[in-house]
Amino acid sequence: MGDYHFVYKDLEGASTQWDDIQRKLGNLPPKPPVFKPPAFTPAPDESSAPKDKSWIDNKTEDELEDLQDDPDLDDDRFLEDYRKKRLAEMREAAKVAKFGSVIPITGSDFVREVSQAPSDVWVVVILYKDGIPECTLLMRCLEELATKYPATKFVKIISTDCIPNYPDRNLPTLLVYNNGAVKANHVGIHTFGRRCTPEGVALVLCNSDPVLNDGLSGSDPSSKAVIDGVRRSFLEKVVKAHEDDDDGFSSD
Repeated sequence: MGDYHFVYKDLEGASTQWDDIQRKLGNLPPKPPVFKPPAFTPAPDESSAPKDKSWIDNKTEDELEDLQDDPDLDDDRFLEDYRKKRLAEMREAAKVAKFGSVIPITGSDFVREVSQAPSDVWVVVILYKDGIPECTLLMRCLEELATKYPATKFVKIISTDCIPNYPDRNLPTLLVYNNGAVKANHVGIHTFGRRCTPEGVALVLCNSDPVLNDGLSGSDPSSKAVIDGVRRSFLEKVVKAHEDDDDGFSSD
């Protein structure tokens, strides 16, 4: 016959009176705590979350468009108006972000990229050639301005691709276009002062027209407002440079 052994187990955490006495005497370790599963927490329901201003701010452009048919927003005029405002801001920001760098073009691109640019877009064209130090210096200035004023279109083209036999002695040359017409031309780097800086180039470009546009001051800011902004930026840059110099001196 087989030898059957049965092992009986109490409920988890239960103990006998004898065990309790032995624990009091220190002959057994303390009784482990009874296992308690964590309390059940249901997954958050997005539809039940409070619909407030921060809820709208966290939505993407596509999600805001999908909310157009949300019946809950129809009952809340503030949220619906705020949704439309946020959507308009996102679309405006997307328009501004389409530039922001100096775009290389060829002769065959010129009419499409420059002459046929939208009437509310100012276009700055640099005629250049590789290996000419003055062109390299002015290009660095334009790259900084293109980042700071992304609603203005900056393009670069090799001089002889734009104008056959254009003399190198005239390089770099800047052409300013608006509404299909040339508004200004600046021949040679000397037109931007003894030291060619982004601020100096900006002041020359905006001398008579609001060429530079950061996309935040309206589609057609005045020339004076742009120049005031450039001067303010220049002063902030000078102050920061002095502060950095002072920090470096004090740390020595």
